Order: sequence, then structure tokens, then C-alpha cells
Amino acid sequence: NEGFAKRTLDYMSFMATGFVASLFVRRVDVVVGTSPQFFTVCAAYVTSLFKRIPWVFELRDLWPESIRAVGAMGNSKMLDRLEQLELFLYRKADHIVTVTESFKRNLIGRGVSSTKITVVTNGVDASRFSPRPKDQDLVKRFGLQGKFVAGYIGTHGMAHSLETILDAAELLMNMPNGDRFQFVLLGDGANKVSLKQSAAERGLDNVTFIDPVSKQEIARYWSLLDVAVIHLKKTELFTTVIPSKLFECMAMGIPVLHGVQGESAEIVEREGVGLLFEPENAQALMQELMKFESSPNIVQQAQQQGPLAAVKYDRKELALKMLAPIDKTVYR
Repeated sequence: NEGFAKRTLDYMSFMATGFVASLFVRRVDVVVGTSPQFFTVCAAYVTSLFKRIPWVFELRDLWPESIRAVGAMGNSKMLDRLEQLELFLYRKADHIVTVTESFKRNLIGRGVSSTKITVVTNGVDASRFSPRPKDQDLVKRFGLQGKFVAGYIGTHGMAHSLETILDAAELLMNMPNGDRFQFVLLGDGANKVSLKQSAAERGLDNVTFIDPVSKQEIARYWSLLDVAVIHLKKTELFTTVIPSKLFECMAMGIPVLHGVQGESAEIVEREGVGLLFEPENAQALMQELMKFESSPNIVQQAQQQGPLAAVKYDRKELALKMLAPIDKTVYR
């Protein structure tokens, strides 16, 4: 996250060194390449050619379309060429596994055969994420006693538009009993420095920034939250994604305040695990957050429904589902 040029060099160096490393792996039956970014998938494709074995494209993001969506790259001709490469890789893959139904529909609409596409959603490691009381040591460390805590845990990037959370925090500072609320933002990313600067300039004492923690520790930090905020920029592309953190929230019984439209919003409504608000609408975020705080019955419902719904997205079951198209590709 030190600039577009450095990130691109990082991606391309992994493509080259990943391919070289693959040459030393023996007795391989199939190659799986995952995106984003798809320089990784380029390495998988070349490896499959060199070893004369089939390869599976696991599609986790519509890249480079997502670059267009967040405005991270202004050179449209370069993006056009990347999209040509993207379509080439779809055609050459022996099978494609997408993480959403929306991605599958997108590919079919662009001429990819539905017979070579399987949907396996993101999920949750149920052995690590389950309901638990708030970690009182962390509550004391961050001064969250007596607070209704709304938190965002994850990447602080261009796609996430976390300025909306800061705007909602500023609105709450001017509301009666607004000091009852505290926002927690845990993670790192390209926008974290600017977010911290903005919060400091606005005097947002109701926003706490926490640096990334290990995977082993993350469930303790999830436990701090009364409500989890999930948010992405308001753009057509992001109606096709399902943020993986949604499943962790469900497994832990944490109510979700969901600022993403489309397929993931349908899951939140269908499973009864939270409330929706319009992306990039700080007023709507604030209002729905206050509704959570004043309606214990809504919170209780989400807490009960989350773990029940999360069973459908247990990674052990999803792993078996993922193995099926890989086996089919190898033994066809």
C-alpha cells in the first residue's frame, strides 16, 4: 500500500517468482490460481502450460473492474488491455470457481460458458469464531466501559469509503446522548493515515483506531463490538460482492449494520442478522445505529440468528464443495 507503482511491481514480481517456485514442485495434478490480483492467475496459467496439467481460476474479485470502480487508475487504455487479459484467462481456464452468484452471471454475460463455472462463497472458520462475552481486558485498555461500540474491522482502502463512518461519528457528537457511542476501526490500508488525520482535525474523540492484530487474536477484538459496520463505496460493481467479514459477524452473533447493496444485503435481510443503510450515507448510518441502541429486541434477534445462519457457511463444508470441481477438472 505504498503507491500504485510499487503495488504493481509487487504483484508482477510475485507472478515471476511464483512461476519459478512452481518448477520445483513435483507430481502436481492441477494448478489453482486465485484473484485478485490476476497476475497471480497468469502465473497459474503459465505453470499449467509448462507442466501440461489443467488449471482452475478461483475468482474472488472482478479485477480490473474494481480498479475502475474506486478510481485507483486513470489510464483507461491500460485498463482495457487488462480486461482483455482477464477475458483471455477466463477462456483458457479449465474451470472457474466464483465466490458470488453475481460474479457467475457477470461472466456468463461476457460469453463464458456456465458449464465451467461453480459458485463457492466465502465462509467462516467455526472453530475460531463463535459467540463470546466482551473481552474485559480490551474494554478497559481502550476505554470502552459503558459505551455502545460500533466497529469496522478490515482493510482501510479506497473501496471501503470509511470517511462515511467518520462523518457519522461527527453527526453523533452533536446529538443528545451521542457520547454513548464509540466507533472502533481496526486494520490497515492505503487510507488509514488520512483517516486518522481527518479524525484528529475534526476532534473525533468517539473514534478509536487500532492497529492490525494476529488472526489468533482477532476474535477477541470482534467481541468488543455491539454492532459491526460493513461498508463499501456506492458503486454498481460492489453490489456483486459478499464481504467475508459478514460471515465472521454472523458466527459470533454480532449484529450487522450493512452498508453494501446487492447480494450481500440480501443475505443480511434473509437471515435476519442486521440492518441495512445506504452506502456513503452518514445520516442513514447514524440513524440505523441509534435504532440498534434503542431496540434491544432487534439486537437480540440478530445475536440469535447469526450463529444459526453461519452454519451454512462453515469452511469445512465449503472446502468439500471447492474440491468437487477440482476433482472434476483433474479426472474429466
